[in-house]
Amino acid sequence: MKLINPIRTAALLASIALLAAACGSSSPAPSPSGGSAVASQSSTAGSGDSTDLANMSWEQILAAAKGSKVNWFMWGGSDPINKYVSDYTAAAVLDQYGITLNRVGITDTSDAVNQVLSETQAGKTTDGSVDLIWINGENFRTLKQGNLLYCGYWDQLPNLKFLKSDDPTILYDFGTEVAQCETPWSRVQMAMIYNSATVPTPPADTDALLAWACANPGSFTYPAPPDFTGSAFVRQVFYNEANKLYPDKGGYKVLLGDFNQEVYDKVATATWKTLNDLKPCLWRQGSTYPVDSAALDQLFANSEVSMDVTYTPASVGALVDNGTFSKDTRTYGLTSGTIGNVDFNAIPINSPNKAAALVVLNFLLSPEAQLRKADPAVWGEYTSLDIPSLPADIQAGFAALPKHPSVVSQAELAPLAMPELRADWVTKIEKDWASSVAK
Repeated sequence: MKLINPIRTAALLASIALLAAACGSSSPAPSPSGGSAVASQSSTAGSGDSTDLANMSWEQILAAAKGSKVNWFMWGGSDPINKYVSDYTAAAVLDQYGITLNRVGITDTSDAVNQVLSETQAGKTTDGSVDLIWINGENFRTLKQGNLLYCGYWDQLPNLKFLKSDDPTILYDFGTEVAQCETPWSRVQMAMIYNSATVPTPPADTDALLAWACANPGSFTYPAPPDFTGSAFVRQVFYNEANKLYPDKGGYKVLLGDFNQEVYDKVATATWKTLNDLKPCLWRQGSTYPVDSAALDQLFANSEVSMDVTYTPASVGALVDNGTFSKDTRTYGLTSGTIGNVDFNAIPINSPNKAAALVVLNFLLSPEAQLRKADPAVWGEYTSLDIPSLPADIQAGFAALPKHPSVVSQAELAPLAMPELRADWVTKIEKDWASSVAK
């Protein structure tokens, strides 16, 4: 199976830096808590409309959005997620707002970033092909640094009132200030998946998991970074090594600030040794890795591996119900801690349908859409909304959601949560994993 080119992120950053210098763009005013900031970029409200969205009321935005088409580029490896977007969300925004939503499935978020970059370099500054991106922290930072995102619109989205405005997880994305350049969508946290029929006592923490893998050769593997689940697993091991190396300095907490080369070198050396020692124990002796989490899920579904890794444990219930996973499937959090974050959606600066994209973003944050997404029979994803601020009937709906036997509860998983690294740490770890482990 192919691996992602390890120098792609570095090359992309360099290209965007050159583009930003050539364009001389100014950064948007940061106001993550919903102040009165206005985007520094002017934009097209819809096809053929050059109105500055920052000066439009919500009613005017709705009028400009009607009849538009939104191309939403997003990872397409999950059937429940794809169905939620292509069926429920697309039907709702068409019926309510006259917007055609086109889900464009991609295997790596950097594919969408490359599309925006190449089009902008070619002079397509207002008529790009990407209107929305389900984006991760590294790629968000890349586009934000290049002034390639539409920003400053939080005050205009009615459903932003349901977010907790001082929540740092929605104000910072992998350490990068959001600054109204993307909107939250879901909460995710890494968890382990296992078949209780074949693994009656799953390993409790990271060290136990690594030991279990070598006691059961071929029964475990992880996706190749930069797949976000595979990258998260590598960071999980990275945190675990930091806990051992810096017990008197808070363990993994030494990694949470600005990038520190000395600390990185020390922890990375230990991590690459641990992962290289693990390789002979992995599926196919570590000679290859699943290209993404969907490929790993398939190995687990086929019983080729006995343990799986997920960044979206709430979605496992749907995979059990549709027969992809066995009824004996269970999820849990490692007691040594699991990485978690909020995921976001962003509008590229050259989207020709920004008004419609804003309407879609607002719909995605509606209490009704978030409640449906949280239903284990639909997707089962944890909400990014502040539940106490929601209408009473929606709060009751969340409280009444069925608890799937295969899905670890958010109440059980949340105390194990560890914050994400800043994006420059993540980029470095992914690049060095490719050269030091995957080779």
